[in-house]
Amino acid sequence: MSCGEPHETDCSEVLDHLYEFLDREMPEGDCTKFEVHFEECSPCLEKYGLEQAVKKLVKRCCGQDEVPTDLRSKVMGRIDLIRAGEAVPEQEITVGGTDQAATARE
Repeated sequence: MSCGEPHETDCSEVLDHLYEFLDREMPEGDCTKFEVHFEECSPCLEKYGLEQAVKKLVKRCCGQDEVPTDLRSKVMGRIDLIRAGEAVPEQEITVGGTDQAATARE
């Protein structure tokens, strides 16, 4: 996605790191670059608004559930592999010795 206009921060970089921005998991300087980009680029601003709304909806509906830290780490690792274009084998992700399991699929 791109508006076709040149920007200091490329649209693909913004969209690749959108959730890091939403979660404020990036350095302040990068957050500032993204905010400037959103002021200049309406397609990216629209995508940001949509993802922000989805995130708020999920939090409202599921915000009380505690996610085990080790499960979050494993899932985020899988997401990173998928984003990098690497093959991710289908297997169960077990949670800290408990009998809870989730099957990861692409």
